[in-house]
Amino acid sequence: MKTVLALTIATALAAPALADDMMMNSSELKWGDVPPVLPKGAKVAVLHGDPFKPGQYTLRLQMPANYKLAPHWHSKDESITVISGTFYLGMGEKMGADPHALKAGGYHYLPAKTNHYAMTKSPAVVQVSGEGPFDINYLNAADDPSKMAKKDGMMKKDAMKK
Repeated sequence: MKTVLALTIATALAAPALADDMMMNSSELKWGDVPPVLPKGAKVAVLHGDPFKPGQYTLRLQMPANYKLAPHWHSKDESITVISGTFYLGMGEKMGADPHALKAGGYHYLPAKTNHYAMTKSPAVVQVSGEGPFDINYLNAADDPSKMAKKDGMMKKDAMKK
């Protein structure tokens, strides 16, 4: 009787967790352009959650050859797994000459507020998991693509006025 009761309680407690269960093959990913806070040219697919809202998220970032993420930090921890290619990750406030090469299957846990930069030499895909909302804080404001896009938009509007 105690075993049946324990199984019933365990099943009831597990039911809400199963409601969020999901499975996905790589052929089912829906790739789109990266948000303005990341340099253009890469694609992103959200596997779980909403990176810009509170809660857990998992996404994949597909980067072309020679893609660069200038030195920055995030306010929350991230876990990075390399799915394909080689992802170069360096620590510090400046792009260095010797970032660590993480190859397919490689993993890096990145604590919050750690200054780092990243790049590719050939196409690469990484999976990033963390707790939202996702943010990226560039050490040099001039490196922030969203600010560059606004500046470019203002310049185009000014050019149209002439």
